[in-house]
Amino acid sequence: MAALVYLPQNVLAGFDHYKYSSVDTSPVSNYITHPFWNWVVQFVPLWVAPNVLTLTGFIFLLVNFAIMTYYDVDFYSSSLDHPVPPLAPRWVWLVGAINNFLAHTLDGIDGKQARRTQSSSPLGELFDHGLDSWASVMLPVALYSIFGRGEFGASVLRVYFIILGVQFCFLLSHWEKYNTGVLFLPWGYDISQLGMTALYLITFVYGIEFWKFNLPYIDLTAGDLFEIVVHLGFFVLTFPITFWNIYKAYKDKTGKMRSFTEAVRPLVSTVMLFILLLLWIRFSSYDILEKHPRLFYWTTGTAFSNIACRLIVAQMSNTRCELINNRVIILAVIVCVVYIFPLGTKELYLLWFYCLYTTITHVIYGIFVVKEMCDHFRINAFTIPKKKQ
Repeated sequence: MAALVYLPQNVLAGFDHYKYSSVDTSPVSNYITHPFWNWVVQFVPLWVAPNVLTLTGFIFLLVNFAIMTYYDVDFYSSSLDHPVPPLAPRWVWLVGAINNFLAHTLDGIDGKQARRTQSSSPLGELFDHGLDSWASVMLPVALYSIFGRGEFGASVLRVYFIILGVQFCFLLSHWEKYNTGVLFLPWGYDISQLGMTALYLITFVYGIEFWKFNLPYIDLTAGDLFEIVVHLGFFVLTFPITFWNIYKAYKDKTGKMRSFTEAVRPLVSTVMLFILLLLWIRFSSYDILEKHPRLFYWTTGTAFSNIACRLIVAQMSNTRCELINNRVIILAVIVCVVYIFPLGTKELYLLWFYCLYTTITHVIYGIFVVKEMCDHFRINAFTIPKKKQ
């Protein structure tokens, strides 16, 4: 493993010339969250490294995911119409609210802490956005635990489309920067995070029964309504704005001015990943998504995160993005096997193999990328030199 190199010299050289450029026009960000974060960051000791805040916030989300996996592995805990509904303890939702709020806050103040301590670097941005790409699967999965499966909830496939939509939105923001040089921060992020914390708190106070109703006249459940709102966020707040910003950058000649094939290159792996995963669901003789939704969701999120991280590296270093991620190639082989051979329960072994492979290799990738960037910039990822403190 010591011989592994994930960042060649041309990529590291590209990081030397990188400058952060972003635009945030969200009223929620500018008038609510940023003023709050500016106040909170004053209480953070100057010896605390920004990456420590980033990693701690991500760990809070992992804790939420682990707790809900224990109490609600198959998303039946909130389904009152399930034969024996094993309702999760009420405190789970309070812990979820606290952890989600802390994760969102820490993710918001890490950059401010970097500027306070004069320790801003490309590593900090990459570390932040890389973990965000992995966390993108956790918000919709947590939302599903609140509404659950059954009469008042949604099917695992419908929720899976929401997960793919959230991840595609995340990818588009960095694909947009890959072609324009500017990160246009999406409006939906802060809104969704604050909304998620509120949903946790309401569920803690009133119980999951609070969400078990049908809206009059339109005959929609609370779960249906939130599903519609999420999709409107995709098709109103994200997709059109992204394509407009790219079109404007090409029209005004302020972007990277890549050819069409080079411009869409970063989308290939993600689109192929999503298509192959949907084909796996379609061809499965074991009904893999229905029987093991949480495992399938996690595997999807991890494979996507690796693709997104490599795009972020290429975008920040101004180098060419990879075309096909090797996780897509392995998945293509698995889907072919599933299509040709009706494996039945043995299909679960393939899912576990792919899950462990994507998770372990993604963690290794992250460790080595951080190490190589620390060596290149001669910095430490989780400490600040005393002279800067």
